[in-house]
Amino acid sequence: MKKVKHTVKLLGALVSSVVILSACGNAEGIYDDKGQVFRKVITQDMSSLDTAKVTDNVSFDKFNQVYEGLYTAGKSDKVEPGVATGEPEVTNGGKTWTIHLRKNAKWSNGDPVTAHDFEFAWKRVLDPNTAAEYAYIMYDLKNAEAVNMGKKDVNTLGVKALDDYTLRFELTKPIPYYKEMLAFGTFLPQNEKIVKKYGERYGTSEDKSVYNGPFKVKDWAVEDKIILVKNNEYWDKQAVKLDKVNYKVLKDSQAGASLYDTESVDDTTITSEQVEKYKDDVALKKRIMPATFYLKLNQGQVPELKNQHMRLALAQAINKEDYVNSVLNNGSAVTDGFTAKGTADAPNGKDFTSQIKSPLKYDVKKAKENYEKAKKELGKDKFTMTLNTDDTPSSKISAEFIKSQIETTLPGITIKIKQFPFKQRIAREQSENYEISLSGWAPDYPDPMTFLKIMTTGNTSNNTGWGNKKYDELLKKANGELLQNAEARNQTLIEAEELLLNEAPVAPIYQKGEAHLTNPQVKGLHYHNMGGDTSLKYTYIDKSIDRKTGKKKTK
Repeated sequence: MKKVKHTVKLLGALVSSVVILSACGNAEGIYDDKGQVFRKVITQDMSSLDTAKVTDNVSFDKFNQVYEGLYTAGKSDKVEPGVATGEPEVTNGGKTWTIHLRKNAKWSNGDPVTAHDFEFAWKRVLDPNTAAEYAYIMYDLKNAEAVNMGKKDVNTLGVKALDDYTLRFELTKPIPYYKEMLAFGTFLPQNEKIVKKYGERYGTSEDKSVYNGPFKVKDWAVEDKIILVKNNEYWDKQAVKLDKVNYKVLKDSQAGASLYDTESVDDTTITSEQVEKYKDDVALKKRIMPATFYLKLNQGQVPELKNQHMRLALAQAINKEDYVNSVLNNGSAVTDGFTAKGTADAPNGKDFTSQIKSPLKYDVKKAKENYEKAKKELGKDKFTMTLNTDDTPSSKISAEFIKSQIETTLPGITIKIKQFPFKQRIAREQSENYEISLSGWAPDYPDPMTFLKIMTTGNTSNNTGWGNKKYDELLKKANGELLQNAEARNQTLIEAEELLLNEAPVAPIYQKGEAHLTNPQVKGLHYHNMGGDTSLKYTYIDKSIDRKTGKKKTK
C-alpha cells in the first residue's frame, strides 16, 4: 500500500505542476474569474446531453443546470415548481395528474417549452427503439411497461398534452412520492424539432441540443472541460447571478487541490491524504451522501460467483472501517446494507436503514467459514477474478485495498485490477462484460424502492446475473397493493432488503462522503440527496469575502 500511495503522490506532483503552469497561461480560459464565474474540478465527464440516454449522476448533475422539468429540487431537496405553474391537480383516486405549464418558459433557441415537449420526451424514453436504460423508472405510467417491451404502440402511453400548456398523465396506481419523481432527469422535456434534426447525434455535443434551464452549454470538450453560460431565454433569468460555470475534468485530486491553492478554481474534491493537510482550512467541507458503493458480483461471467457462500465470503472479507478511515478519509461511512441512510424514513420517523439486519458485516471468522463451504461445494481451492474500477489514482488505491483484504482473508483467491474511464466502466456493467466491478447507486426519489427496484430480475441496472422470484414479488407488492398501507409496506421492504443481503449478489462497502475545498466566497450552492448533486441557479461569488479567512475583507 505504501508503495502505491508514494507512486500516486509523485504522479500527482507532476500532474499538479503541469496543471498550474496551464492555469497561469490561461488567464482568459477555464480558470478566469472575471465577473460572476464558478470554477469547479470534476473527476469524471458527463456521458451525454440526451436525457433519455443517461443513468449516471455526473450527467444528471449537469442536467440540473441546463434543463428544467415540471418540478425541481430546491433547497434541502424540497420540490418546487419549475416549468409547472403550481401544484398538480390529482384526481381519480390519485391516478390522474393534470399539470399546468407556465407560458413564459422557453428553450435557448427561443422556442416555447410546451406540454408537447414533455409528452414527446416521455414517449421517446419508453420507445423500445431508444433503448433507454432508465425507461423502467416510468413504468408506473399507464401502459408504460407494455410500450417499452414492444407489446403496445407508443401512442397508447398514458400521457397527453391537452393543449400547449396543459399536460395530463395516468398512473397505474397512486404513488405518494410521484411529484418528487417528476423532478428527476429522465422526466425532463425534449424539443422534438431538435431531437429529430440531429437523430443519433442528438446530445453528443453542445450544439446538438437546446436548453431550458438557468444555463446552457457553450463548450464541451470530452474528458477535458464543460463550460456553461447564463441562458438569457430562461424564464427566471433574473434570479440567476452567475455568468459562467466552468467545469474542469481532472482525474487526479492532487492536481485539483493545487489549482485551488493558486486560486484557479472555487471547488474541488480532495484525497484522504490531503484532508489532513487542510484540516484547519476554512475551505475544507465534508458531506455524507445517500449513495451506496458496493462490489457487483457478476454470476454470468464467473461461475464461482453463483455460489452463495463465495459471495458471502467476499462481502465479509473487507475491513470497511479501515477502508473509510484510511483509504477514503473524506466523510464516507461504513455500510452493510444496500439502501443508503438518508434516502427515506420509516413510518416511525426513524431512518429506513435503521431497521435492516445485515449478514454482510466485516467478519473474518464468518468470511473464512463461508469460503471453506464454497471451496467444498465448488470442488476447487484456487480462484482468479478481475475487479474493474475507474481510471483515477484514488480508484486504484481503493481497488488495491480491496484486493489486499480479499487475498489476505481468503487465501487462494487472486484479484486482478483493471481500470477504465468512467463511461467505459459503466458500459461494461450495462453489457455485463465484467467479473467484479466497484460501482455505486444514489437515490432518484425519497423511497427505498429507488435502491431495491434496481436488483429485480432483468432490471437494466442489475447486471449481476442474479434474480429471485420472491424478491421480485415482495417489491411488486410494495409498489402495488401495499402503497396505501405504510406499516405493511415498510415490513415488506425490510424483508426484501434482508433477502437481498443474505443472497449477496452485491457486497456493500461504504456510503459515499466527499471532502471538498470550497471557496468561502461561494454562496447559494445547493446540494441534493436525490438526482444530480447540485443546483447552481442561486449560486454567486461574494468577492467581499476574504478567500483565505472566510471573513469580510477589511478596507
